[in-house]
Amino acid sequence: MRIVLRKLLTLVPTVFFVTVLTFLLFNLLPGDVAQLLAGSDAPAETVEAIRQDLHLDDPLPVRYLNWVGGVARGDLGRSYVSNQPVSEAIRERLPVTLEIGLLAIGFALVLAVPLGVWSAYRANGMADRTITTASFALLAIPGFMMAMLLLYVFSERLKVLPATGWVRLSDNPVRNLRTAVMPALSLGIGQLAVYTRLLRTDMIATLQEDYVSMAKAKGLPTRRILFRHALRPSSFSLLTIVGVNLGALIGGAVIVEKFFAVPGLGRLLYDSIQGRDLQVVQGVVVFLALATVLANFAVDLLYSVLDPRIRRGAAGAA
Repeated sequence: MRIVLRKLLTLVPTVFFVTVLTFLLFNLLPGDVAQLLAGSDAPAETVEAIRQDLHLDDPLPVRYLNWVGGVARGDLGRSYVSNQPVSEAIRERLPVTLEIGLLAIGFALVLAVPLGVWSAYRANGMADRTITTASFALLAIPGFMMAMLLLYVFSERLKVLPATGWVRLSDNPVRNLRTAVMPALSLGIGQLAVYTRLLRTDMIATLQEDYVSMAKAKGLPTRRILFRHALRPSSFSLLTIVGVNLGALIGGAVIVEKFFAVPGLGRLLYDSIQGRDLQVVQGVVVFLALATVLANFAVDLLYSVLDPRIRRGAAGAA
């Protein structure tokens, strides 16, 4: 509990700076924000109504406090294009982005763990060199290029997956998976390469530890040594990078969801930018930023649970 409280105290200033930067990003734009939201041909009455609705004549600190108070209550404003509450728009599209992101991370981890372990166990061998070369090749391919390649292979050539569109999980689980596979792979393949390289590096160092040598001397099976004695201490950096890479997945989702016509948060953000719907853009940005901060907080807590040395260090510091 003490560790949770200590980490919560460090979370407060992070959340504060995230909200301040997001607010300033959209409220210090050059020109008249109300005119920008209303459109260049909007009548003066509409522009003035928007200015009053957003309290644009109030001092900047007062506007920030009003806005962050609304965020704390879940009120992210309304779209000036569709008049839909921003929080409702996010709630409708969040399950789509979550599904694709979780599938991407799951795919990357399921393959990265055995590949990273085997590559470390066979360090500098043929298998290690093959995995390393493939990882570097995958890292060199941008996400949108991977999406085009997957589209060509699975949709145009093999004709086994739909090119675009989305079927919700509640409507048809099988068709939902078919529409989610390519967007998830487009995001997950790059992460697979990162996770594999990172786990390989940590595993090589762990396999040199004395307790691993002792386990080998006792004649324990290689599989048990690798996956029970070496994998857990080697996975801490991997867990950290999974949390950090959530932001990268979200950024990649903007392109991937647009490319595959997937109605997620990335598509909502892209369409809102194109339509100059700044209320929606601001709401989605602050939501994604706070979600990334909270996800990293959760990973940090999990890191403490898995590594007793962190708990003992925190207890000693207290």
